[in-house]
Amino acid sequence: MKRIAVFCGSKMPELPIYREEAVRLAKYFSSNDIQLIYGGAKVGIMGLIADTMLDNGGYVIGVMPRVLADKEILHEGISEAILVKYMHERKATMMEMADGFIAFPGGCGTMEEIFEVITWNQIGIHHKPYGFLNVDHYYDGIKMYLDNAERVGFSTKEQIDHIIFESRFDDFIHKMESHFPKK
Repeated sequence: MKRIAVFCGSKMPELPIYREEAVRLAKYFSSNDIQLIYGGAKVGIMGLIADTMLDNGGYVIGVMPRVLADKEILHEGISEAILVKYMHERKATMMEMADGFIAFPGGCGTMEEIFEVITWNQIGIHHKPYGFLNVDHYYDGIKMYLDNAERVGFSTKEQIDHIIFESRFDDFIHKMESHFPKK
């Protein structure tokens, strides 16, 4: 995998474990020549991951709607900035460019982005690996929700089994690389 999209927050969490795992992810990407595709912000976890990658020689692609760039949150130092008109264009661009997707702990925007990735896989638009980096059990409730959707019949076992849930980045990336056959 050469490009991985990371969905993450524009806020900085209080607990250091989230920052530490974000730095580990960014350093891994940089040292393994994996390009980051992300929302393009200079703030929050988004900014931390981008800055860490840039500090370690990584390549960072930010995709941001103009309305957000105009509010001065666009990271000016990234390798490549792609400005789009609408949020749905941002997601479509990221999905087209990425070889896989990671939902790092974040807020509602992160959820909206990863659930669209899940839906697009389920209806056959893409067949790329994706999942939740479950740092400090952040996504345990989402895992329960998805398991319940399978239990009551709103999702199939196969659909739910495609979703990666790992608490450690090393384990996550290993599953991501082996989860789907290479094409």
